[in-house]
Amino acid sequence: MLEGPTEESTAAPTTIPHWYDPDSDALAITDGDGTTVVDETGTTYLDFVSQLYCVNAGHGNRTIIDGMTEQLEQIQYVSAAKRSPVRAALGERLVDLAPRSLSHALFSVTGSEANELAVQLARNHTGASKILTRWRSYHGSTYGAGSLTGDPETRNLVETHAATTGAAKFLPPMAHRSPFDAETPAELADAAADHLEFVIRNEGPDSIAAIMMEPVAGSSGAYTAPPGYFERVRELCDEYDILLIADEVITGFGRCGEWFGVETEGIEPDLLTFAKGVTSSYAPLAGVLARPELVADIEQEGFDLGQTFGGHPVSCAAGLAAIEAYDNGLIENARENAPALETGLDELASRTDVVADVRGRGYLRAVEFADPATGEPFYDPRVDDMGDDEHEGESENPVPAVAAALEDRGVIVGTGRPATQLLLAPPLCATATEIETALTELDAAIDEVF
Repeated sequence: MLEGPTEESTAAPTTIPHWYDPDSDALAITDGDGTTVVDETGTTYLDFVSQLYCVNAGHGNRTIIDGMTEQLEQIQYVSAAKRSPVRAALGERLVDLAPRSLSHALFSVTGSEANELAVQLARNHTGASKILTRWRSYHGSTYGAGSLTGDPETRNLVETHAATTGAAKFLPPMAHRSPFDAETPAELADAAADHLEFVIRNEGPDSIAAIMMEPVAGSSGAYTAPPGYFERVRELCDEYDILLIADEVITGFGRCGEWFGVETEGIEPDLLTFAKGVTSSYAPLAGVLARPELVADIEQEGFDLGQTFGGHPVSCAAGLAAIEAYDNGLIENARENAPALETGLDELASRTDVVADVRGRGYLRAVEFADPATGEPFYDPRVDDMGDDEHEGESENPVPAVAAALEDRGVIVGTGRPATQLLLAPPLCATATEIETALTELDAAIDEVF
């Protein structure tokens, strides 16, 4: 029998359970329009996390709904072994939008599976087995993708139940509470890249198939890399004959102000994974964009590990329609109004001593909190509890209470990993006025809790 949190549990869950829980006090969302959703009582909320960083086009987008409806009236399902015009059309459109080196699209169902597919392609091409990923990263929660993830909560869960192999970790180029001794962004970029090169040499370059990174961290805190870092990573990959995989499950499709987050870094990856925003999450769809030489064997011999719902025609129709919606002003709107979100968060941080850092890019932002008495992050037992008594008696992390207070004020945001930070990722249609409203209510929620 599945059970929810016990009465003794004080930590707020980071995700709502997928099973039915009649006693859950989570919002029951029944309707939506643009940036807003409505619960079963008729209460309207600003959805400033796009549900799960994924409803990029906003709720009730007519273009996407009509595209899906038209496809349903034609053919509802086509086997992956058969040709599908809508699948081919979406693949061509994605290749047109992607960095120039990526010429082929392969479809999957979820972001976790897309990342595993990219790893499979990388290992098949290189003959090496190891994948390097960053601590404080998130690449999925299946056993394979979970082993790639550097988020402690997910890794602890995965490694408790299954032995995972083939993934090694390196430190992220974080500026706030940085693991590196650097005084400037340039020094940080050099130090973090030098560290990565040390890891490559220590692990053995010939054993490494790929390095997988999010262009901007997603649920682990929207941290960006300092200028020059990704250029060095690309150089290291070329020098040591290692593939570079861009995990764009969250950062893709306008979230960072461009079609793909890696475009904001000025480099081209060898593989790019996508999900979430490709259909604005109106239907499940994910996949990989790859350089031609990485799929040469598949083109000649086929691919035996297909998925029933990979490239589902209704999902592909949703993807084509979502791209049309993004291209019809949504990405431009996010690009135009992102500075208002950034400036507003900076001003909020300057007004309160419990906000330790604000960061992000485009419509993907994080607000990190810290205890003003010590400057240290609040204790999150899901991540920090190592089975000792070091944190015994410490106060409960108040950040989920800020999210709850903000929800009571009509704005939904996310809690990051760890839950000592809040994540703001509104739909791309969010206006400057809606941003101002959300930040005003966030300021009030912080005052209420602290």
